[in-house]
Amino acid sequence: MGVGGSFWDLLKPYARHEGAGYLRDRRVAVDLSFWVVSHSTAIRARSPHARVPHLRTLFFRTLSLFSKMGAYPVFVVDGEPSPLKSQARAARFFRGSGMDLATLPSTEGEANADSPVQPRNAKFTRYVKECVELLEYLGMPVLRAKGEGEALCAQLNNEGHVDACITSDSDAFLFGAKTVIKVLRSNCKEPFECYNMTDIESGLGLKRKQMVAMALLVGSDHDLHGVPGFGPETALRFVQLFDEDTVLDKLYEIGKGVYPFIEGVTAPNIDDLPSPSTKSLPRVPHCSHCGHPGNKKNHIKSGCNFCLVDSLENCVEKPTGFICECPSCDKARDLKERRRNENWQIKVCKRIAAETNFPNEEIIKLYLSGNNLDDENGVLSLKWNKPDVEVLVDFLSFKQNWEPAYIRQRMLPMLSTIYLREMASSPSKSFLYDQYEFHSIQRIKIRYGHPYYLVKWKRFTRSRISNDSPSKQTELEGKNDKMVVLDGDDEVVFSDEDEEVTMSSPSTELLDEPDVPQVLDDYKNYFLLTDEDIQLVNAAFPDEAQRFQEEQRMKEAKSRAQKSKLSLAGFETPKGPRPSAGVQLNIKEFYRSKKGPGSDSGKDGSRKSSDVDLSKNLPKNVRRCLLFD
Repeated sequence: MGVGGSFWDLLKPYARHEGAGYLRDRRVAVDLSFWVVSHSTAIRARSPHARVPHLRTLFFRTLSLFSKMGAYPVFVVDGEPSPLKSQARAARFFRGSGMDLATLPSTEGEANADSPVQPRNAKFTRYVKECVELLEYLGMPVLRAKGEGEALCAQLNNEGHVDACITSDSDAFLFGAKTVIKVLRSNCKEPFECYNMTDIESGLGLKRKQMVAMALLVGSDHDLHGVPGFGPETALRFVQLFDEDTVLDKLYEIGKGVYPFIEGVTAPNIDDLPSPSTKSLPRVPHCSHCGHPGNKKNHIKSGCNFCLVDSLENCVEKPTGFICECPSCDKARDLKERRRNENWQIKVCKRIAAETNFPNEEIIKLYLSGNNLDDENGVLSLKWNKPDVEVLVDFLSFKQNWEPAYIRQRMLPMLSTIYLREMASSPSKSFLYDQYEFHSIQRIKIRYGHPYYLVKWKRFTRSRISNDSPSKQTELEGKNDKMVVLDGDDEVVFSDEDEEVTMSSPSTELLDEPDVPQVLDDYKNYFLLTDEDIQLVNAAFPDEAQRFQEEQRMKEAKSRAQKSKLSLAGFETPKGPRPSAGVQLNIKEFYRSKKGPGSDSGKDGSRKSSDVDLSKNLPKNVRRCLLFD
């Protein structure tokens, strides 16, 4: 949730729309609780019988974020919630269930075992624990926050450890985030919304402390109510009256009953201020005919100075919606606008002063504190390890009831990304998953509007396996040397004896099912095809990439030469009437159109056999058609 009301709607006009390549080679902090809650709910809605949806979604999302988008994700887990948030969460539960808030249990000190949110927290904690176990097997760094997960995400972003945060909680900006991605769908062609604090500052003039002031007025996860009568637009208008350095101090003054908009004298108490005035302002008389200063009687006698005429007969009649621009009217309008603003300021200040314990210092301290990492040493360590494939296979086979071949196949894009990164940083004679070697680049593939290389991986022979990895040879022999590819809804397994076996696979109609590697059968030589980032392949295998680019340029040059040769050769324009575009004539009409208009015809307009030129150059079937039409 974050800041109450439609706070995201205020920020939406200043969002940037980024594509899939935006996160490549960038570190991004992911609020794990946000993923577990939102996407598990979506999968449950689409497939109520989905088994352990939070693990399934996390598995595929992490693979897509790491391999398809090329990002370095850092996952953040919530710590112990603050007493304020526990109280607000319980209040939300009671309000949603229709129960009386007077029976709301206190969350001060230790958590109340009889609290209605306790069972939900226990279930959610179990989900998060399973997700953390899965992420550790995938080799992803997982950090635990002291309190809110989005607070640690924002701190990592503020301190430069990550380049962006993925969370739907708008209070990430209040914790100091600079770049926030609200919703990220890796399998969507549409760009995602990316919010930068610099764009918000330049568009709305809002900075971090001003947003904190808005949260105090509108309400947030730590205070659901806020100040009555304050919505996002009213709070925005109010905090824009002060700069970032003074806005919280002014709220303290208003909370104490001091009116902050009178300078130079002792600030009066808000309760001593007069009620908003509704008295109309005195107005200079204006002519009812032309609308200018003066009255109609005087204009009849001496004319109107603004209309520049001598009598009312030539005075211009005022149009509909006429607004007088005379100095007296300008002054009256300015005075009216100033009085309206003063009355509004007095009104909102009285609303704020009526609140007890406003502003809440605990909420301000919670948002502005900069130490959210739950670590005894306070040392931040971000390290991406290689996934433990075999342990991961056992884990997902038990939790999701997936086939081991299905899991290994889905892991290949992540393994190929890790392999290419290692080859780019330190080239060596190694193989992908100890089974496949880089063969060539087949073509350029456009996926979700982003170009990729379609890379061919060749499986090397058994003798090379025995020389390089004896342990892996034994493992592969136990698997009957099978290479798996997903085709449609079934898995097709190719073995050395070209045996084909089908097995059931999990449902592919759910969210974020990634693209899977395919197998190319090239004269009994099987190649594995994967989509890889162009820049990553160029850095890992520069010679092969340069060779492919040269081949592409040669093909383009050859194609241009053929087109230019055809254009220079040209074609003789056929005589006779041309058919309309897109209409193909039959053979009779075509040859009749070829016959000149001067040819002899029968009286009835039909052609005779003697009129037909039986040229031996025409094909036999054409001559037969011309004779017997």
